[in-house]
Formats: sequence, C-alpha cells, structure tokens
Amino acid sequence: MERMIPGTTLKFTEQARDEAFSLISPVLEATGGLTLSQLSKLTGLEGTTIQNWIKRGWVSSTKGKKYSEKQVLRILLINMLRGAMKLEDIAKLMSYVNGDVEDTSDDIIADIHLYNILCKVIFTAEDSGAFDEQSLRGIIGSEIAENTHMIADDEKLAGAMYSMVLAYRSGRLKAEMEKSLEKLIRS
Repeated sequence: MERMIPGTTLKFTEQARDEAFSLISPVLEATGGLTLSQLSKLTGLEGTTIQNWIKRGWVSSTKGKKYSEKQVLRILLINMLRGAMKLEDIAKLMSYVNGDVEDTSDDIIADIHLYNILCKVIFTAEDSGAFDEQSLRGIIGSEIAENTHMIADDEKLAGAMYSMVLAYRSGRLKAEMEKSLEKLIRS
C-alpha cells in the first residue's frame, strides 16, 4: 500500500517526516486558507462530510469561504482516525486532548503540534515495524519528551496518542484487507 501523509491524499516525502504539516502550511499562507474544493482534494473527503463535521461542532465554524489552519488541522486529525474509529469516539478523544473546539485555552497541545508529532510517531513505527505496545509507547514517550515545552499534560497526551496511533494503523490495515478481499472476489 502506498505511503501517504496521514489524513491527506499527499504521498509521503522525507520532508514530511519531522513536520508533516509543513507541506500544507505554505499553501494556506499564500491563499489565506483553503476553499472547500481544495480541502476535499487534500483530504479525499466529500464537501458535505466536512460541512457535517462543522455542523456537529467537531470542527470550528468557518469565517467566510476559506478554511483556516486550525480547521484544516482538525479535519486532518479526524480524517486520519476515521478508518477504525466511530466519529463520535473521535470527537470524544479530541475533546479529551483539547477540550472545546472553539477554545484553545484548555488544549493540552496545539493541533499543529499534535498532528506533526503524531505523524512522526506513525512514520517511525512504520519504518521500524514497531507496532507492539511497548515499542509504540516508547516512541510516543520519546517524542513527548523532545516536545514537552509544547505540552500541558504529558501523561494524558501519551495515552491519547497511543489510541490515535492504533486507530490510524487499524484503519490502514482494514483498508489493505478490503483491497485484498476485492482482488480475491474479482478473480
């Protein structure tokens, strides 16, 4: 299965390893945000799905017709987890990490740092094939220790990130299984 940047339709590049969002942020800065069609292309999501997530309060409302960095990040995080988790459970997990979607004062970590660290953990685990609990918790612990200055509650974040990595990995495995099954059925 082709390696992608989590939550996006973008192919993995080494530039994404340490700061995955750095591939997306220049476009946001140059355009003042993404339109719904641009965001759909970036994520592979239907526009109605994105609008539904806003209506449900899982993503903050848009100001105008463009999606801000904050909104794009939240959509990427939800999208990367939805392959294995119910949307309601993702919303609860995101709330556990960062409270109210409209209020950043209760955040354990800014969404941009959460996304970048989460992607780095995923890439490291994929590279080493380390998806057992001890290895994953070790990788997560190392990343949190390197970034502790950005994190309000290391322990709470470590537990949430462990669940997020498992959800992402499970979603990838499920997609791989479905692709394999489809090949079997067609032959």
